[in-house]
Amino acid sequence: MADLSGKTVLVTAAGQGIGRASALAFAQAGARVYATDINAAALGALRADRLSTAILDVLDETAVTALVERIGPVDILFNCAGVVHGGTILEMRDADLDVAIDLNVRAMIRTIRAVLPGMLERRDGAIVNMASVASSVKGVPNRFVYGLTKAAVIGLTKAVAADYVGHNIRCNAICPGTVESPSLQDRMRAQGDFEQARAAFIARQPIGRLGTPEEIADLAVHLAGATYTTGQAVVIDGGWTI
Repeated sequence: MADLSGKTVLVTAAGQGIGRASALAFAQAGARVYATDINAAALGALRADRLSTAILDVLDETAVTALVERIGPVDILFNCAGVVHGGTILEMRDADLDVAIDLNVRAMIRTIRAVLPGMLERRDGAIVNMASVASSVKGVPNRFVYGLTKAAVIGLTKAVAADYVGHNIRCNAICPGTVESPSLQDRMRAQGDFEQARAAFIARQPIGRLGTPEEIADLAVHLAGATYTTGQAVVIDGGWTI
């Protein structure tokens, strides 16, 4: 694991799942972590050395800017907030697309804009964005809105990386496959037969199991400390895209 001692990390959607595991992993790597989420109750149970929590609505640009001003220079930003919509292009509602673009894409733009000036001043920084293999990497049935917005995240990541590589600021994206998380479990329950849905998700994984939030967190920490890596969409999917 990378040694991130002395670094300040901002993590969004840290209340559960990958965000929570990543906040803990960054703290274990020695960083000072600000774990944020809109869910106060979820943050309430998050405890670790060098870890502070803060309520943050990433849809509110004023709130994002105010938080960054309060905590000071951010060395590492992990954009983990997002939403999954099911359905095809014919089943999509315009309102769903608006929500997904705002949370999956614009929220990252807000946080990046807030932390970039400090990174530019110090000529150092790492940004890690949560994308997905359901994106420009792979077409996944019934994930039109999700795949569209996660493809946008990859484009956003590469654009930021290209603009700021000369300033020693790295920007990478993580593209997970199917990961065991509360949001995945909610989607399984929504299908009516939880066990059947779970078996179907596992069946499409060549490795024979779902990923864990901790495995994705390890990659987030690695990319935060990977000083010669930028503009990459790193797939971590148990062989789904082989």
